[in-house]
Amino acid sequence: MSDHAISDIERAIIVATQGGLPLVARPYHAVAEQLNISADEVMRRMETMQQRGLIRRIGVVPNHYALGYRANGMSVWDVADEVIDALGERVGQLPFVSHCYRRPRRLPQWPYNLFAMVHGKSRSEVEQKVSVIAELLGRQARAHEILYSTKILKKTGLRLAQEASRTATT
Repeated sequence: MSDHAISDIERAIIVATQGGLPLVARPYHAVAEQLNISADEVMRRMETMQQRGLIRRIGVVPNHYALGYRANGMSVWDVADEVIDALGERVGQLPFVSHCYRRPRRLPQWPYNLFAMVHGKSRSEVEQKVSVIAELLGRQARAHEILYSTKILKKTGLRLAQEASRTATT
């Protein structure tokens, strides 16, 4: 099997979990029961799929609006390319930054290359948190802006179609 091929069991696990793990005390056991395999097999396969890059991560994807965080601001920063990795690492470690990443500039209109998502219950809370980032970056930040979300966008990845004829036998 090539690195990109998936077995029937892997496909079944992906289909069973792509909408999220069951919200029960033992989610892997619930998936295992659904697929008629052991929970250890589910966990082992998911770990292997993650190592192979078939699954990027297993984590919680909260709906910030439902949690009361109505101000969601993507802070964008113009920092020197030579220091962006180190600065991005530091910004990403801040407890209020949900994700931080590098993106290419689109000069002359778009000088920003470092992005950090900040959530708050108000715009003033987001602005206060962004000021902490500004302080951390200091003179390394040549410019920045906050882009506020106006609606909730899709929060899911690729979805595989469930095929009735497939079974978890491989």
